[in-house]
Amino acid sequence: MFVRMAKTLSIKHFTDLTAEEFYDIARARETVFLLEQRIVCQDFDGVDKNSFHITLKEDGKILAYLRMFNDGKDTVIGRVLTTERGRGYGLQIMAAAEEAALENFPSRRIILHSQTHAIPFYERCGYSIISEEFLEEGVPHKMMEKIL
Repeated sequence: MFVRMAKTLSIKHFTDLTAEEFYDIARARETVFLLEQRIVCQDFDGVDKNSFHITLKEDGKILAYLRMFNDGKDTVIGRVLTTERGRGYGLQIMAAAEEAALENFPSRRIILHSQTHAIPFYERCGYSIISEEFLEEGVPHKMMEKIL
């Protein structure tokens, strides 16, 4: 008989992550952005060290992930991914990020760069488009915001 373990949500600053946790995060980002979406970019951009990393896991596998930081003015969310789509994991991770933003940052404005195909997802989360389309790593994006 196979028993699934409960899902666990983790919100940790980079300085609190274990090497194994960061390895799992890097591997999930590589799988989704490089292998699945074929986005070739400098993933390790120096931002991770100043970010909170939010994961939703089950049986040790990352189901959803994002990183969040304060840029001195706004809260910024990025590297949002799910490894199993259509199960509500993205909504769960975004809600967790918003709660963590309220607890950890003074800004009540969250911004993100959405791939254009993902805009309907972020609109369901309450985000609004605030820019024209632009290319980031060769992929069309629009900036979005939400005021908490």
